[in-house]
Amino acid sequence: MKNYRWSNEQIRNQVNVLDEKIKPHIILKNATYLNTYLNKWLQANIWIYEDRIVYVGKNLPENLNEIEVINVEGEFLVPGYIEPHSHPYQLYNPLTLAKHAAQFGTTTLINDNLKFFLELPAKDAFVLLNQFKNIPTSMYWWCRFDGQTEFQNNDELFNNEEIMTWLNNELVLQGGELTAWPKLLNGDNKMLTWVQETKRLNKKVEGHFPGASERTLAKLMLLGADCDHEAMTGEEAVMRLMQGYTVSLRHSSIRPDLEVLLKEIRELGIQKFDRFFFTTDGSHPYFYENGMTDELIKIAIRHEVPIIDAYNMASYNVARYYNMEHLHGSIATGRIANINVLESKENPTPISVLANGKWVKKDTEVFDHYLPIDWEKHQFSKLDLNWSLHKEDLCLTNSNGINLVNNVITKPYESKIELDSDELSFEHDECFLLMVARNGTWRLNTVVKGFAHHIGGFASSYSGTGDILILGKRKSDMLKAFERMKEIGGGMVLIEENEVLHEVSLPLRGSMSELELEKLIIVEKKMIKLLKERGYQYDDPAFTLLFFSATHLPFIRLTPSGLYDVKNNKILVSPIKREIPQKII
Repeated sequence: MKNYRWSNEQIRNQVNVLDEKIKPHIILKNATYLNTYLNKWLQANIWIYEDRIVYVGKNLPENLNEIEVINVEGEFLVPGYIEPHSHPYQLYNPLTLAKHAAQFGTTTLINDNLKFFLELPAKDAFVLLNQFKNIPTSMYWWCRFDGQTEFQNNDELFNNEEIMTWLNNELVLQGGELTAWPKLLNGDNKMLTWVQETKRLNKKVEGHFPGASERTLAKLMLLGADCDHEAMTGEEAVMRLMQGYTVSLRHSSIRPDLEVLLKEIRELGIQKFDRFFFTTDGSHPYFYENGMTDELIKIAIRHEVPIIDAYNMASYNVARYYNMEHLHGSIATGRIANINVLESKENPTPISVLANGKWVKKDTEVFDHYLPIDWEKHQFSKLDLNWSLHKEDLCLTNSNGINLVNNVITKPYESKIELDSDELSFEHDECFLLMVARNGTWRLNTVVKGFAHHIGGFASSYSGTGDILILGKRKSDMLKAFERMKEIGGGMVLIEENEVLHEVSLPLRGSMSELELEKLIIVEKKMIKLLKERGYQYDDPAFTLLFFSATHLPFIRLTPSGLYDVKNNKILVSPIKREIPQKII
């Protein structure tokens, strides 16, 4: 059975609307709208039937009874914004992110699949992905080729059958992002074949090439990359353009680079913007408090990017790149009815939002058409950790440690402090750090310098591998933090002198909250405030936790295979096996 966006019957009905045999549901009358094909603001009446724009022009039906006619005279209509690089499980979940983003005009998300790839068999993951077809936000996905860490069973996880099953799914628009690009560059033909298959399917390949030289970028273009979001300067962005890339300009909670990028791009004389678009690159909740893509458009307008170009970078450019311009990115006949209504051209935060033909926001009033997801049915329930942690699990046998030098960059160091005590001094910024397998079968002990000066105990099931992270100055507080985290079924817990200071509950497999994003932002911001008061000196502690294991970044990482020296491809400290007592039945 073919899976068409609209059935033959639906298309016949849409045509019948123009013959006035069927009434449109909504007419936006006297609209000043952005026509992306003429690069002009034009006047028209826009007819919408169910989830599709069926006509844009001067005409109106003879009989307007039983039609929702909205006079938008004096307002400005632009296509719904598209986030091309979403990580939809950064404490929030895909549903709560979609709901929040839509209030600020981002009506389409193109999402990382890594969480679902690692947690579910493909057939079960696809059942869940199909659930998102029932919400107003348009949801699309990537297919990862690597897990951005050193899994002990990496080849079992990322095998040909799984990758090809994902790539062939109609909702998957691209392969990548290629965090393991050095392997591709150094002769990994399995990954190159996956890239080749992605291109054969007429889908895109997303890079992840921070600091790449011109020659490296050229090689990766030859190997099949299409786009990269890792330019940190105007010069790096232009270098990517010169090598044939589309360039995704990033502004995220750990890389808020857009101001610098646009300033330097303008200084370099760039006047053509059709190979650029924006991304917020999976930022954590607090970063989205005031908006999403709309905030990036504001920055572009402030940096004198022509207004129409700024809106195209948030919609049309993305849709054209992903070969879905027939559905997204413009206000034109036949497109999905994703439309933002603005008070002025200069203010991209909409007062009204249509997503898939439904009002999710109308004259600033919120309408909730987002059907809930039964997460338990899809195997996302609370963590059930049927094992315990003991004082001896916190023993260190090696002085090799991790020095945190910003939100996510770590350097190796050797600790000189006494490590066999139960408590470390608050006079320095070294903490015990432990990673434990989610099933309790191994542990990896080290020390982290630069995270905080005076944290008693902090436990997190939110990590880059799905394993448990525990850190702190007092072993008793660390054990208490773990026990409380276990008790709530996953999350982040901060303990001081045996008392719970704050916690972020993450009941969906220990990594995602079910809270609406507005409430989650409040909870996360309190955790950030408390950690900063205890010496955390950066911006985004959740990213620090997530990237402790991220081997696509230098220099030293905590992984299931051990304490890993990325540059030298070497395990410095191996995990220690743990015995899990079997329950007596």
